[in-house]
Amino acid sequence: MTISPSSIEQVIPGQGAMAQPSARARRRRFRFVANAKAATGLVVLGVYALLAVIGPWIAPYDPDARSADVLQAPSTRHWFGTTHLGQDIFSQILVGARSVMVVGLIAGVLATVLSILIGVTAGYLGGAADESLSALSNVFLVIPALPLIIIVASLVDQAGDLLVALIIGLTSWAWGARVLRAQTLSLRRRDYVEAARATGERTWRIIGFEILPNLTAIIASGFVGTVIFAVMSEITLAFIGISSVSSWNWGTILFWAQGQQALAQGAWWWFVPAGLAIALLGTALALINFGIDEFVSPRLRTGGRTRIRTADGRTVRMRVGFTPVLAPRAAPVPMQDTREDRTS
Repeated sequence: MTISPSSIEQVIPGQGAMAQPSARARRRRFRFVANAKAATGLVVLGVYALLAVIGPWIAPYDPDARSADVLQAPSTRHWFGTTHLGQDIFSQILVGARSVMVVGLIAGVLATVLSILIGVTAGYLGGAADESLSALSNVFLVIPALPLIIIVASLVDQAGDLLVALIIGLTSWAWGARVLRAQTLSLRRRDYVEAARATGERTWRIIGFEILPNLTAIIASGFVGTVIFAVMSEITLAFIGISSVSSWNWGTILFWAQGQQALAQGAWWWFVPAGLAIALLGTALALINFGIDEFVSPRLRTGGRTRIRTADGRTVRMRVGFTPVLAPRAAPVPMQDTREDRTS
């Protein structure tokens, strides 16, 4: 007896031989991009990445070139004004974007890879390996990255962006490793992991295909946090004059503005564009981090938008942090028989 696929689909919709992924399943795949916060952050970050690539090519002037236009306010010739030497600030912003983005990306990737290798390995293996790797994480937790970079930069003649990124990445993985270890300890006893282990799957395959996919959101959030820390550290080092002041980044612009008393001279255009660029980049990364949190937590994703209907027809709006308590309506008071009162 043959059964046509159409009859199967009538019994179980969407499960026949010609079944295709439902629209709801397709929307679930792009739920992160559909988030307004994440989409805004990704667009802004994409613009910064594009400027980091093509910034030196589209800069209208050489950022080191001097001119007679000293401390000129923003104009059609110099969009962001000029410095005390007549240097174009807009060109310095464009050229400096590459240094900031490169340091943030290298440090973020390095710290994320180390946190995955050490945290997941310690949480899955346990025993002596867990003890030794946890002790290593505790040691790196107390190593301050910024003072270490200052010491290394003072010993090296030219502390470039690569050296700064390596130091930040090598000293910023411990927190992420601790979080991943804790999550791995919870995941390694799940039924699907035990089933994979019982069927003889290799350790690397269990970690790569059973555990890591469930840690994607935590890994992404840790990467974004490390990039924010690396960017701010790079700008801070340039602002206090530790890194090379001959290579342009946004911290170098603030360093020269502070050294030449730009605020006292009323040259607000010297430091405001660089400050806005830093703030906008930090906001974009924070929005991506918020989007990741809402993607992982359904309660945050639907907070304030879910409405439930009670048995008596009333509508209650669910809010994050509040548990609705519906007070029972008062029972109607029975009416007394007035005829008894009249006879009495």
